[in-house]
Amino acid sequence: MSQVTRDLLAPCGLYCGVCAVYMATRDNNEKFKERLTTVYNVSKEQIHCKGCLSDEVFVYCTICEIKRCVQSKGYNACHECDDFPCDHVESFPYPVGKKVILRATPQWREWGTEKWVEEEEKRYHCPECGYVLFRGAKRCRNCEVLVDVD
Repeated sequence: MSQVTRDLLAPCGLYCGVCAVYMATRDNNEKFKERLTTVYNVSKEQIHCKGCLSDEVFVYCTICEIKRCVQSKGYNACHECDDFPCDHVESFPYPVGKKVILRATPQWREWGTEKWVEEEEKRYHCPECGYVLFRGAKRCRNCEVLVDVD
């Protein structure tokens, strides 16, 4: 597995490859970064991340209780933990994130990392036009159809 892919394997089960902050950073999309400032209540400069396990992590991911817990137990991610779902997951501050964690972590456990990553990347496309979506997207930016792929 490449280092880039490894950097995108967030311990909580939120695959970073479909994260809006990661995608805005990767694409250097200033307009998208500006829109995300209101979602996360941070400055445009703080909309920066190269993956949860990289050296350049989004500000909220630096204080993540799930990440801290996983690392303290010596696991790579929640899918390896018998206590999943735990209080850290249940109190996750973003409803979409919690929904995805509860869906994705059992899949990661069942499928293994490579298939899980492949399926997460396939999942985040518009069902109408195939345009790439980010986690939490409500509408396709290409064809404007309402989407619910989380």
